[in-house]
Amino acid sequence: MKNLKTFTTTLLAGVAFAGAAAACEITLRSSDTHPEGYPTVAAVEHLGELVKERTDGRVCVEVYHSAQLGEEKDTIEQTQFGVIDMNRVSMGPFNNIIEETKVFSLPYIFRSTEHMHQVLDGEIGQDVLAAFEDHDLIGLAYYDAGARSFYNSQKPVKTLEDLKGMKFRVMQSDVFVDMVSALGGNATPMPYGEVYSSIQTGVIDGAENNWPSYESSGHFEVAKYYTLDQHLMVPEVLVMSKKSWEKLSAEDQEALREAARESVPFMRKMWAEREEASREQVLKAGAEIVEEVDKTAFIDAMKPVYEKHVTSDNLKQIVERIQAVK
Repeated sequence: MKNLKTFTTTLLAGVAFAGAAAACEITLRSSDTHPEGYPTVAAVEHLGELVKERTDGRVCVEVYHSAQLGEEKDTIEQTQFGVIDMNRVSMGPFNNIIEETKVFSLPYIFRSTEHMHQVLDGEIGQDVLAAFEDHDLIGLAYYDAGARSFYNSQKPVKTLEDLKGMKFRVMQSDVFVDMVSALGGNATPMPYGEVYSSIQTGVIDGAENNWPSYESSGHFEVAKYYTLDQHLMVPEVLVMSKKSWEKLSAEDQEALREAARESVPFMRKMWAEREEASREQVLKAGAEIVEEVDKTAFIDAMKPVYEKHVTSDNLKQIVERIQAVK
């Protein structure tokens, strides 16, 4: 009887969903690796509501959270081919595809959250979004991802000496790999979904991420030492398949761009609230937070990373422009 009830509920939900989808002339599938309720997921859902309203129900957005359509590296290629219409991805995985994105992934490139917002919301941010088009993608908006810091299962990390020899998961980006190496650690690129079990089984000692990801992934359960070195403030980016974009009318394209812009302050507010809630939760669970960190030593260690990755005149100019933003 219980199974019959569950089947009936699922069937009715499917019928309702099919009916809602049928009312839309165009349904855009959007991917996100984060779980339901996460600020980036909620922001794209909010965007979808705005688009549906402004196109009189003709264009709808379905958000597939929790990596239902695949991990970030795989979904980028699917988005370029038009298999996935929209995609919220961290900037890191784009570093080996789009040169300009490397700059936003450089350690300590942003002095503060306010400085980052000034850059992203201004001309520099728009120039980098425009660079996606040459790679079969349309850049729509930047979302916050907070400051990334190291966490591990072994010991409190307070100095560079403490980091030496430790194995940390990083995103599949040469910049991230070289950053960890410059700090004396061993970088292990791997999909986000494999991190928990890899820390738990000792394949890696830890990883690096922001407060909400540290909490929502459950990584604080297996890596209780969290060091606030804040080495990266890498924005997230919402992109759309160029193939899917070109199927839209000019009016629908503008509606989508406007909705994307308006989803940014919505996301930032949610992010600030989520960051505080995540911090409280992991502290309550017994995570040990290291706040006394000599950032100067960390920053000084980044010189070879900049020398290796900021090589073209284009990238050097972007770095100079960012540093000149007050």
